[in-house]
Amino acid sequence: MISILILTKDEEKNLPGCIESVRWSDDIHVLESVSRDNTPAIARKLGAIVTERPFDNWAAHQNWALANIPFKHMWVFYLDADERCTPSLKDALLQAVAAPGENVAYRIQRRDFFLGTWLKHVQTSPFYMRLFRPECMEYERLVNPVSIPSGPVAQLTGYLDHFPFSKGIGHWIERHNQYSRFEAEQIVANRRAQGEERPKVSIRSALFEKDFHKRRFHQKELFYKTPGRPLIKFLVLYLLKKGFLDGRAGFTYATLQAIYEYLIVLKTREIEYMGQL
Repeated sequence: MISILILTKDEEKNLPGCIESVRWSDDIHVLESVSRDNTPAIARKLGAIVTERPFDNWAAHQNWALANIPFKHMWVFYLDADERCTPSLKDALLQAVAAPGENVAYRIQRRDFFLGTWLKHVQTSPFYMRLFRPECMEYERLVNPVSIPSGPVAQLTGYLDHFPFSKGIGHWIERHNQYSRFEAEQIVANRRAQGEERPKVSIRSALFEKDFHKRRFHQKELFYKTPGRPLIKFLVLYLLKKGFLDGRAGFTYATLQAIYEYLIVLKTREIEYMGQL
């Protein structure tokens, strides 16, 4: 079987549906980040095991969970409260752990939705490493962490459905205002790193690296050095990735992502100017 890990903070609205989608597991863990609502009580009522830890950053939080939570099973499926495991994905997960071979992790395709519309074309990152052996997984970066497995990785069929606007557009904007600060801090930290600590980034890896997460890392680092990033991001999402085929939802999402990118640019300049790191 498979253990479940759900990260939460003020998720009383989303958590019931999330837990219901993984009810097939007999070991559901919720890592709680000191919510101000009834999230912990709801989690316990629905049968989940709740562990509380103040949130610091994404990589540290997730690494702590994998090292300290006593999972019942060898395999862990991680998802956020605004995500849902579909029936087809459940079947794929169970089949994978029944005969994993040498694999220590699996990538899963995610579908993002905006006001009921699947963002099929404009979606930025369709594959995520969510099923893994906890002792074989590590995370890096303050926000939008990169998954680093210690062994072979395969890919599963079935979808993980994601509803990032389930609490409204205002909540999405508020959350990404926080994310942009973490991204800016990460950029400045990378620029100030010296010698062996400095990430080695290459165009070749950004274009041809087979591992999605490694390729994404190189793409992000190169993108951070590119002028006019907000406009470029909008054009890539809306035109190059054919986000216009997603209708009004595609245009709105591409615009929001461009605004998010501009916030990162501004906060990076602010940190460097004020010497806040």
